[in-house]
Amino acid sequence: MKIVNLSVNDQRRVGLLDGDHVIDILAVHEAHPFLSTDEIPMLHNTVNVIDAWTRMHSAFEKCLDLSRSTGAGRLIKSNSKLMAPLIPSTILCSGSNYISHNQEKANADTSGKEPEFFVKTGDCVVGPDEPVILDPLLTKKLDGEVELAVVIGKAGRHIPVKDALDHVFGYTIVNDITARDRQVRRRADGSYWYELGRGKLFDTSAPLGPCITTSDEIPNPQAIMVKAWVNGELRQISSTSQMIWSVAELVHFFSVNMTLKPGMVIITGTPSGTAWSSDEELGGKWSGTDGMVKAKGYLKEGDTIVCEIEGIGILSNPIKL
Repeated sequence: MKIVNLSVNDQRRVGLLDGDHVIDILAVHEAHPFLSTDEIPMLHNTVNVIDAWTRMHSAFEKCLDLSRSTGAGRLIKSNSKLMAPLIPSTILCSGSNYISHNQEKANADTSGKEPEFFVKTGDCVVGPDEPVILDPLLTKKLDGEVELAVVIGKAGRHIPVKDALDHVFGYTIVNDITARDRQVRRRADGSYWYELGRGKLFDTSAPLGPCITTSDEIPNPQAIMVKAWVNGELRQISSTSQMIWSVAELVHFFSVNMTLKPGMVIITGTPSGTAWSSDEELGGKWSGTDGMVKAKGYLKEGDTIVCEIEGIGILSNPIKL
């Protein structure tokens, strides 16, 4: 099942993606009532739906059946305004989680030895086709990173690796937009250190979407393709099988620090092909393969960055000043 948020009369609603159609669940209910009175308010907040999924799952299945059989609530996807499928309270981020990305950049002391832990918030999130803002007062080196995002469905602390996927509700795409000249700093001896706060957490730095694919449709998150394009040029391509730490291991890792709660998101790192790899000033070392095009520079006004993850879909965002 693929869960989306859509804008109807400037109101956020939880909906479903069904092939080339978006299903407005409330519109289906208005035509063929099937929701209880206390279920209706949940459809304005995905986190509430996730938290009550044991109950809401059957309602969503009923909605799919009704919409397919009667045509109620069905909107052409290309004519619909999709929003980010949820606004997470916390985005827990794991950097340096693909061998190929570590090979193309200057590394911190922990790179490849333990997950690099940083945080974004819901304030960073924008949805499909919304602009990523290039703020020249913040950065001259804006970069993008396609990443598999894990949506937590069941609360837990100190979650064992063997049980970790039971806590996953589903998966979406996050573009980990980064201010490289804020992130990567060079010491006098030529070595590098990171400032992951200002380099990672800022307005529009977490495009997210287009949907959340529930975990039953992605039984093995370590066997899906990840790709990104800038202006139609293939910049990144890899498989999640190339992660250093698996989704299950990352869920365990982050749960040691804090209680994971429904609606929290974990992002899992990016493969090689970032613009950083072509920036020798910041320690970049190009290591692309498989028809990837080496970036000639960082993101600029008028560019479009497109992220695709198998089983989830495509997330596209323009760059604007």
